[in-house]
Amino acid sequence: MTSTDSAQQPAKAPAKDPWDLPDVSGLVVGVLGGTGPQGKGLAYRLAKAGQKVIIGSRAAERAEAAAEELGHGVEGADNAETARRSDVVIVAVPWDGHGKTLESLREELAGKLVVDCVNPLGFDKQGAYALKPEEGSAAQQAAALLPDSRVTAAFHHLSAVLLQDPEIDEIDTDVMVLGEVRADVEIVQALAGRIPGMRGIFAGRLRNAHQVESLVANLISVNRRYKAHAGLRVTDV
Repeated sequence: MTSTDSAQQPAKAPAKDPWDLPDVSGLVVGVLGGTGPQGKGLAYRLAKAGQKVIIGSRAAERAEAAAEELGHGVEGADNAETARRSDVVIVAVPWDGHGKTLESLREELAGKLVVDCVNPLGFDKQGAYALKPEEGSAAQQAAALLPDSRVTAAFHHLSAVLLQDPEIDEIDTDVMVLGEVRADVEIVQALAGRIPGMRGIFAGRLRNAHQVESLVANLISVNRRYKAHAGLRVTDV
């Protein structure tokens, strides 16, 4: 290559700022399992931050009652309608109903950004312990069951007690976000960042979701010992 050729080469674009996240304020967020503690808490925090939120349940009446209780413009519907009307769908259903619920909503969730926050856990006399799904993690199970959806994983380590407490203005925690497509991950990071006190942190691809989901078992042990509602902070970022 001659010096003239070299001079004609375009300058390399600067690296993208990892904190340069998209504006997600106009997205409709649906929460499957929105009448449970985790889903209800997430719906409350996002709606309070100004997000349009629809909570879903197997029974529309139950979802509507929970939505009225939450206020902040939250609506309630059955799971299928919630999926259809939402741009981003958070999956916060119990682990034992995870696969069946997603399988039944494959058509409604096609083309949607799906955020799985389910933690596969078992409990015995020694406390909580992690389960290993056949696919590797709850998020990977979701990806296998929803081939036409864009699956990410996030919001695993949040205390439902803190999320639902109206006396608490900020949730002091980071949210680890995993996914295959960086643009999708950044949308979820931005959603997390709308909640005061939270940051969304990129934490790898879906193949790394198992240990993130499993860490909840450790946090349960922390909470029991210290009578706390522990979260996570990632240092030096």
